[in-house]
Amino acid sequence: MKKLFTICLSAIFSVVLAQAQVKSPDEFLGYELGVHFTPHHKVAEYFKQTAAAASNVVKLVEYGKTNEGRPLMVAIVSSAENINKLEKIQKDNLSLAAGTTNAVDVRSQPAILWLSYNVHGNEANSMETAMKMLYNLASGKNQQASNWLKNTIVFIDPCLNPDGRDRYANYFNSVVGEKPNSDPSSREHIEPWPGGRPNHYYFDLNRDWAWQTQIESKQRLALYNQWMPQVHVDFHEQSYNDPYYFAPAAEPVHQDITPWQKSFQVVVGKNNAKYFDEQGWQYFTKERFDLLYPSYGDTYPLYNGAIGMTYEQGGIRAGLSVVTNDGDTLTLKDRIAHHYTTGMSTLEVTSQNHDKLLEEYKNYFQQSLTTAPGIYKTYIIKPDNLSRLKKLAELLTKNKIEFAYGGDKTGRGYDYDSKKEENFTLGRNDLIVNVAQPRAVLANVLLEPQTLVTDSNTYDITAWALPYVYGLKAYASKESIKGKYDNIEERKITSSNLDKPLAWLFGWGNSEDLQLLVALQKENIKVRQADQPFSVSGKDYPAGTLIVLRVENEKGIKDLKSKIAKISNELEKPVQAISTGFVDKGKDFGSSVYPILKQPKIAIVSGNEVSSLAFGEVWYYLEHDLGLTPNIINARDINNLDLSKVNTLILPDGNYGSFIDEGLKSWINRGGKLVLMEDAIESVLEKKGFDIKKKSAVVKKDEKPEASKLLFKDKDRDDYENTIRGAIYKINLDASHPFAYGIGKNYYTLKTDRKIYEPLAEGWNVGQLTDKSLMAGVVGKKVREDLKTGLLIGVQDAGKGSIVYLANDPLFRNFWENGKTLFGNIIFCSY
Repeated sequence: MKKLFTICLSAIFSVVLAQAQVKSPDEFLGYELGVHFTPHHKVAEYFKQTAAAASNVVKLVEYGKTNEGRPLMVAIVSSAENINKLEKIQKDNLSLAAGTTNAVDVRSQPAILWLSYNVHGNEANSMETAMKMLYNLASGKNQQASNWLKNTIVFIDPCLNPDGRDRYANYFNSVVGEKPNSDPSSREHIEPWPGGRPNHYYFDLNRDWAWQTQIESKQRLALYNQWMPQVHVDFHEQSYNDPYYFAPAAEPVHQDITPWQKSFQVVVGKNNAKYFDEQGWQYFTKERFDLLYPSYGDTYPLYNGAIGMTYEQGGIRAGLSVVTNDGDTLTLKDRIAHHYTTGMSTLEVTSQNHDKLLEEYKNYFQQSLTTAPGIYKTYIIKPDNLSRLKKLAELLTKNKIEFAYGGDKTGRGYDYDSKKEENFTLGRNDLIVNVAQPRAVLANVLLEPQTLVTDSNTYDITAWALPYVYGLKAYASKESIKGKYDNIEERKITSSNLDKPLAWLFGWGNSEDLQLLVALQKENIKVRQADQPFSVSGKDYPAGTLIVLRVENEKGIKDLKSKIAKISNELEKPVQAISTGFVDKGKDFGSSVYPILKQPKIAIVSGNEVSSLAFGEVWYYLEHDLGLTPNIINARDINNLDLSKVNTLILPDGNYGSFIDEGLKSWINRGGKLVLMEDAIESVLEKKGFDIKKKSAVVKKDEKPEASKLLFKDKDRDDYENTIRGAIYKINLDASHPFAYGIGKNYYTLKTDRKIYEPLAEGWNVGQLTDKSLMAGVVGKKVREDLKTGLLIGVQDAGKGSIVYLANDPLFRNFWENGKTLFGNIIFCSY
């Protein structure tokens, strides 16, 4: 017995000794936390050293790397007992999230609290706070925290956006003097373009949780879905003139968020308030930050059964110290103290409410299997475009949403296109999502045709229904329908193999076709495109079909046939070889309706005049989706373009008025293609050579201005009648125009402003609105009037070149899949 006591005492002593070796951030860094911005690599080193020194209570998981090679990691912190059985805890927690088991005893199962820091790089106190949080949980010196960890596991992700964080910190550290300057007008508080907020490709990672377009999001959400926490906190900063914000959230709150989830936000908020009141710190709740858009760090966890919350400290670009409008001096140390306090307060509440949290979590997923949210029980998406359907299936899979394919029955449901109840017949490749599943809420939120919005004062877009995003025919049915098959039935199209064909033909209409065109052009293969449908050798081919003529290519390209076969095989794109250019229907291959597509030599304008987010969307799309390497130039250089080096110039959303000059017009007239996106169009209004005109606001005859109905108490709210937060409109396309190839006569766009233009007197009015174009989302009465008719996509001929007017963003956050087809057409088409 004495020997056993000695062994136990020795084990306890070893644990205490190990945790005693955990260094505080101040000891490790060599300076007091909050007097410098710490570079990401030092924070990563601190997390690694702490995990090694306290391996009994900390497990470090490196879950990926950023575009610039920085590590992404989480520290999992709990009691030694919980860390020792982490694998079983994970398995049991996922069993609860599956909704099918009662075998897990929630009283003995730890609750999981996940803390996410620094998703926006210039909201920079978060990563410093993460070190303080880790130390206080891992060192064993905070007895309260050690007690809370007996029934709670804490995940600490110190930085969701290391590339943006270091962009900000490196700039600040390079310009700050021996002492920080608290004057907000000093240069240390004014970041250069593009700022530290976005990631490497200038994406806002806090809008990417559901879509997972970016490498950081893809890797983080893969880990998140392997654990499924009960509570998630996303730490942010807002203007340094604002006090602290914490839950409960503002309206609108999505109707699928449960009463329990809303009530627990109040519990957490009151506990946070208790500690802030003790210190006399200012805060606000129930304002500004709502719970609607599904791709935030608070809403995505909420739609997955957790308590998701955003905490906002005042401090963007505050540096180490700044004087606020109130005359107070806000320091980095203050900001760290506030975030640390809410983090520890949330851990306390999670631990104290452990049993209730786990019980409600279990009930959430069990109810998802038996009582689906919303009015629709099944969503049916038709395979109009198989490539885009597959991409939709990939998105559902990443989000763990279950689906199947096909059936042989008829039904009735809401038609997303007509917005009426219509009959439908199931086909073999129809994608069927039955919402009676563990991820019922998320499935319903992403697929419901109309999202109920209880308050127009929302922080983001109000419509995102995936059938519109992917441009696919769909129905929402109140009947429970199950698919019969696990996989798509692929059409077995074999490539024809003539020894010496007249031409090779490829399809057109999706991302893979664009990639194939890029691959062919990189081999300097001349590719033509059919501007009209045709039939040859008994087969029909639509407009947009790609054509490679053998004779005009093999003169300059060796092994032409093998190169085409290789490209076709690598991209899994079937190729049809034909022996004659004498067509059955349409025009013969010697006609001018089969122009050679220019190999695009693309430049994108960047800099202070440009929205960094809009620029990033174009840059990322060209590089990652198409494999192109665009030339990135400054706005001041757009009048000095060499047509042999740049034949396509893209001006993303921005203000270029002072740079539009004769040099640019001359380049267009010589054969250049100028693509003006969103507010870039405003830069050329009323300029000579640009025919676009803004559509005048609708004013009824003898109509007198109405007196303002706005009450002073609502001064910070939106004027609802003039509001458009992001709504889906159906654009009527000229289906014969190359921009419409692979899309058809209708294109669904996201409209985020009320700007609309007059149809061109000369040129091509490719995409226009009608009075029935609004499909989903919140749009005020006056904005609806403005957007009843008008031009959103137009092309103007200018000498040998062209000007493309693109009033809406087809690459919105890189998840608007239907828009990628449109933008690819714009880049490659010969008009």
